[in-house]
Amino acid sequence: MRKDIIEIRWHGRGGQGAITAAKIVANAAFISGYKGVVMAPTFGTERRGAPISTSLKISRDKIYDLSPITTPDMVVVLDHTLLDEVNVVAGLKDNGLVIINSPRPVAEYDFAGMKVAVSDVTKHGVAAGLPPGVVNSGIIGVFAKASGLVDIDVLMQAIEDEFSGKKPRQNAEAARIAYDNTAIGGA
Repeated sequence: MRKDIIEIRWHGRGGQGAITAAKIVANAAFISGYKGVVMAPTFGTERRGAPISTSLKISRDKIYDLSPITTPDMVVVLDHTLLDEVNVVAGLKDNGLVIINSPRPVAEYDFAGMKVAVSDVTKHGVAAGLPPGVVNSGIIGVFAKASGLVDIDVLMQAIEDEFSGKKPRQNAEAARIAYDNTAIGGA
């Protein structure tokens, strides 16, 4: 595997928008100069609320490898209760990054040798004017703060573009609030 490819696995529940969040980050990464952007959503017979995942690879160079991600550099978790149901850190590289939407403080999470970023995205979305449970925009803000891969302003514009007919400013504001309220700990 090329070292210049950043592999990100997203975990959520059906209906939470994990696939849309990964798509927004993919678009923003491309706009930011990443020439290689490959998103591979995983679709199945999942029902609303069932655990789902999707993958995103980004690189400054073109990507020709379309294989599934087995050893991600980071994982993004849209619902902290998934930690009790799914081994979200399976295959995560040493010194990897775990990004979690959670009301719990970052100190309560201990993933040996991993960096952890936490924000209460659910609360921040409501504060921004979104209905309870809309977490995909907010988690993008946490991703921006913790990863440093794509500028928050570029991501906020990508969010507004994606949600042009569905509360674009509120969705972008949810990302900004989550970004400003992200706690980082661990390795």
